[in-house]
Amino acid sequence: MASILHVIPTPQSPASPKTKTLGTLLRGLASCSTMSELKQFHAQIIKLGLSCDNDAMGRVIKFCATLESGDLNYALQVFDKLPNPDTFIYNTIIRGYLQSQLLKESVLFYSQMLECSVSPNNFTLPLVIRACCMDNAVEEGKQIHGHVIKFGFGFDKFSQNNLIHMYVNFHFLEEAKRVLDNMYEKDDVSWTTLISGFAQLGYLAEAFRVFDSISEKSSVCWNAMISAYVHNNQFHQAFALFERMMSEDVVIDKFIAASMLSACTRLGALKQGEWIVEQVEKSRIDLDSKLATTIIDMYCKCGCLDKALQFFKGLRRKGISSWNCMIGGLAMHGKGEAAIELLKEMESERVAPDYITFVNLLSACAHSGLIEEGKHYFHYMKEAYGIEPGMEHYGCLVDLLGRAGLLEEARNIVKEMPMNADVGVLGALLGACRIHKNIELGEIIGKQVIELEPQNSGRYVLLANLYAYAGRWEDVANIRKLMNDRGVKKAPGFSVVELEGVVSEFTAGGRTHPQAKEIYAKVNEMLDCIKSAGYVPDSDGLQQDIDEEERENPLYYHSEKLAIAFGLLKTKPGAVLRITKNLRVCKDCHQASKLISKVYDREIIVRDRNRFHHFKDGECSCKDYW
Repeated sequence: MASILHVIPTPQSPASPKTKTLGTLLRGLASCSTMSELKQFHAQIIKLGLSCDNDAMGRVIKFCATLESGDLNYALQVFDKLPNPDTFIYNTIIRGYLQSQLLKESVLFYSQMLECSVSPNNFTLPLVIRACCMDNAVEEGKQIHGHVIKFGFGFDKFSQNNLIHMYVNFHFLEEAKRVLDNMYEKDDVSWTTLISGFAQLGYLAEAFRVFDSISEKSSVCWNAMISAYVHNNQFHQAFALFERMMSEDVVIDKFIAASMLSACTRLGALKQGEWIVEQVEKSRIDLDSKLATTIIDMYCKCGCLDKALQFFKGLRRKGISSWNCMIGGLAMHGKGEAAIELLKEMESERVAPDYITFVNLLSACAHSGLIEEGKHYFHYMKEAYGIEPGMEHYGCLVDLLGRAGLLEEARNIVKEMPMNADVGVLGALLGACRIHKNIELGEIIGKQVIELEPQNSGRYVLLANLYAYAGRWEDVANIRKLMNDRGVKKAPGFSVVELEGVVSEFTAGGRTHPQAKEIYAKVNEMLDCIKSAGYVPDSDGLQQDIDEEERENPLYYHSEKLAIAFGLLKTKPGAVLRITKNLRVCKDCHQASKLISKVYDREIIVRDRNRFHHFKDGECSCKDYW
């Protein structure tokens, strides 16, 4: 009998009605979406006599403190009634403070936790470190670092990585490196946080040393270093590192592809950009919205608008960023009518345009002289979509009116804006004053712009050029003196051209290129040829005391002329030359480029800091509206 009883399972006591009710309540609590629902479940939990139960009350507090539809003050009221809140509940309140940007309160609540003899766990300290980081609380952050060690979390990756991020945020890079060096087990977050920290502060050599010390580099680490070079405009170094990565058989992923495409975009390196797109397609990399937009942007900014449109139309899923990028690309190329048609297509596919859509659309109208259309869409975005015009929209409208010579109307827009005009809006009006030689208004706006952006050399240049056009040389000299007194340096003009997959850079009057002798001979031949076609040098640029490219460099040897001459040396008639310039194309180079395109049978695509110019058969796509 004993043996039989031994194998018979002991009957389990049936769950009490109270336990069943609590389980139902907690499940219901998990599905709450509003505070009114939460309060109903909370009331029922209290009726069950569980108002002091940490598990039940912890769930109530979690909803109130951490969810968007919650109420942090209600969570605190519930917390105050708990006799012995545990670590989970303290963590939840700290997280709630953090999410509400109540950073000092997060740290103070942690102090209260310690005073109540509640020990932190491996989730507590990262939250407090993050609060110190966001609040730039340096001394408190150092103390928390001590707590990480004191409470035995010196080997916890989550805590250590947050410490690295905190010290990077404080710009204490040596302390961040010391934390990383002492870590028992480092991961991608550890390495990339430190690499990015050095890079953000411009210490690229130190960032590379950290990168190079990694014995087994993941694609995440490669991308961190490549991205560091790209964000610091070190594009040639980015390409060199990418080539090394490929030689080590590291598989390209969507993040590396996006970083390298950004480098190609900035340099105008079309061939290399196209190769990366091929790798994306060959490797069947997930074409998410960000990567798709980066590819569209690369094609647009490398002067291949047709390929950008072809790629855009071939996308199975078009995110709002892709639509916006394509409309922006059409704007850069002066295709205002096409940009408007694309907006209509976007609406027909029931994709609602947003704030950026209309910034790009109004920019397209400004670059194409579509005055009535621009005015229409400025009002349409609010009427149809409830989008209030922002600073960028006003800037585009002022630019549109100003370029068209409607300076008084543009000035009235500035006066009637519901906010104070920023330097972008006033800069657009100043640029219009330069185009239309309105010295009186230009002087007023120019002085305002200089004071708003005292380190931007371009603002001084615009005003000085206006004075020069008026023959006010004493005022030009005063602008020069003001720049010198403030230590403002002009950005030197440079142009880059990609030929046979190699990017070459030229500065105004520069002779560092290995083929400098042949290039200068070609420039002289080129200018002689176009003179017979009607070219007359625009001497204004030489007469002015300040210009966008240094006066010491003769007008004939501006950087884009050197780039074009190099392109003529390397290509045959019918070829397309793509040139990227960091400054605005000057009037003389614009005229020369039109004639060169006709005499030498080349299509020349120049991207300057404002827009694209497609020179072909003696004409420019901008129709001289720039």
